[in-house]
Amino acid sequence: MRRDSSPTPSVSRGKGSFRFLLTVAAALALAACSPATSAPTSSPALTPAPSISSPSVTLAASTQPTPAPTASPTIPVATAAATPTTSAITVTDDEGTTVTLAAPPNKVISLTPATSELMFALGAGDRLVGRTDSDDYPAQVSSVPAVATFQGVEMEKVVNIGPDLVLAGGDGFTSAADIKRMRDLGFPVLVLYAKDVPGVLADIRLVGQAVGEESAASSIATSIQVQIDQVTQAVADLPQPRTFYEIGDDPELYGPAPDSFVADMVTLAGGDAVTTTDPSVFSIPVERLVSVDPQVIVLGDAAYGTCPDTVAARPGWEGITAVKNGDIVPVDDTIVTRPGPRIGDGLVALALAIHPDAALSAPPDAVTHCTAGPSPSRSPS
Repeated sequence: MRRDSSPTPSVSRGKGSFRFLLTVAAALALAACSPATSAPTSSPALTPAPSISSPSVTLAASTQPTPAPTASPTIPVATAAATPTTSAITVTDDEGTTVTLAAPPNKVISLTPATSELMFALGAGDRLVGRTDSDDYPAQVSSVPAVATFQGVEMEKVVNIGPDLVLAGGDGFTSAADIKRMRDLGFPVLVLYAKDVPGVLADIRLVGQAVGEESAASSIATSIQVQIDQVTQAVADLPQPRTFYEIGDDPELYGPAPDSFVADMVTLAGGDAVTTTDPSVFSIPVERLVSVDPQVIVLGDAAYGTCPDTVAARPGWEGITAVKNGDIVPVDDTIVTRPGPRIGDGLVALALAIHPDAALSAPPDAVTHCTAGPSPSRSPS
């Protein structure tokens, strides 16, 4: 599906396709299939927030390597907020917009599940004052007021909160109209869109800069890099099977687009990613999938009733190598496709789905829900 104003095809709010919209955030925004709009208002005109004009300091994202942590690479959610710095901050978002803050923000609204999760991982969860209604991790996020839905940002709620910073999703995840409206009202908006795995690490550091938690962000990014290195080393000498990551199957079949975040994840995990033919299209004809003949099918939509036995029973799929060999594997889509602090765990889980014999330990928090039937057992390839 396309990310233009007249998307083709449309995507329903259900199963894997909608789940992908909610979890990929800045990486592969399926929301562009149904662009969000601001909630209509009938109250008096919204009063713009005061503009920020204090002197600023430009903080460049750190690219210097830092020592690998001695603890497990898995990123725990911080339980207490660290003391933020007090210097003025200037950062440039993924769309090239420069945002200047007089001081680290005390009131942050996050408009993607990934950045909401990141705020807690940075130890700044107590400064999160608004979120989307699809945020689900960590558990503490449920106590934060929701200010955005699938339909768009509820602008009056944003105005009532008066955030010091808004973290929005790029590539249509947060609608351009909502971003413009918030900026017109005087609220600083940082737009994030990671096109690949290195982009996720860069965005983690960028958010850390913006909220005055650079050290915590650097630690998270370094730990994720440790996991990336572990995975690439573990799969380096293994075959690279043609791998289809199923994002959703309703109303059409969806998979990663070429040069996309999910395709990059599959490649890093040791697979040869089966993609659509267009970087802006996520639907894939069954005929193309059959002709490519994936050797492994990874079910990112397993939590929504798509399981190995139901896939194997699809008409015309019986000749696909992955179906014949039983290499259809459910995976925890949230950690695989959400570009946040658990993306290293997601890469490990994906690598084990493609290479069950890889010398890797399964992430402790990875949970795969499959409700349509039992998963077939797989022996190491």
